[in-house]
Amino acid sequence: MTIPSFDGATMRTFIAGHRGLLGAALVRAADAGTQLVRTRAELDLCDTAAVEAFMQTERPTQVILAAARVGGIHANSIYPVEFLADNLAIYTNVIQSARRAGVQRLIFIGSNCSYPRTAPQPIAECSLFQGEVEPTNSAFAMAKLAAIELCRACNQQYGTRYLAVMPTSLYGPGDNYDPANSHVAAAMIRRFVQAAASGSKLETIWGSGSPLRELLYVDDCAAAIWRLATLPDAEFDRLLTASRYPVINIGGGTEVSILKLAQQVAEIVGYGGEIRTDPTKPDGVMRKLLDNTRMAALGWAAQVSLEEGLRRSVADYLARFAADGATP
Repeated sequence: MTIPSFDGATMRTFIAGHRGLLGAALVRAADAGTQLVRTRAELDLCDTAAVEAFMQTERPTQVILAAARVGGIHANSIYPVEFLADNLAIYTNVIQSARRAGVQRLIFIGSNCSYPRTAPQPIAECSLFQGEVEPTNSAFAMAKLAAIELCRACNQQYGTRYLAVMPTSLYGPGDNYDPANSHVAAAMIRRFVQAAASGSKLETIWGSGSPLRELLYVDDCAAAIWRLATLPDAEFDRLLTASRYPVINIGGGTEVSILKLAQQVAEIVGYGGEIRTDPTKPDGVMRKLLDNTRMAALGWAAQVSLEEGLRRSVADYLARFAADGATP
């Protein structure tokens, strides 16, 4: 099958997962006239026949696959079957139906947790598949890896232009603050807003507090993805062939320890109590800093500092939940 040349002027992009943290940021950053979105009630991405019918009817120019079942260490440890099976279904349905519908480009949203836990730091794209992933989120990571392999196989067999992006840890407006399923920044915000409100004198965080996390404000990540999505064919093709797997990192955020992050969030929300660590709880991988060389060469760099991003995120949490005393 011959994939037609990309024409940014007539681009019509299906953003799968447009209500998630990154998907919503992608929608905010784009021209509404070029977007194609569906809620889960309108299109269940786990339903193979429904996804196939949608792609054949709508025929998008490109797809950004940001949909996924996501969660933190706690959720990954309790629901590994769902994190593997549901995500495999979503990824397979969208990628395969897009290919059969003749979609020119697809950008799959991978994850930094798919890199080996012992990968050299900062982690370059060539480290992919070169070792075991972190056990605490292996089911989620394996589904991402399978999707990346499927993108590579489609490019090889059918001449598609399917690229996987590997963002660092994201946070920002629209984050998931659920206590069982949130990621680290959102979990800290919820914890310390509530601690400050209740007058708590002591808060204990999971693990030793020493692991480092590279955090990136979600709107910065969305800008990077749209930069990739609008590249001319020749530049896009160079990314696909730069290494065995068609992947590119989106890093460039700020690296901070879990304990330092907790202290910074506590200061922003006005929590003045003690913060302790609990080394009996899992740390996860100790460090996962991404090598952002290739993305920087395209002229992209993060714009929002960690302090400013956290302040915006706290404001988002307060606006969504705390004004009426509600919590997620």
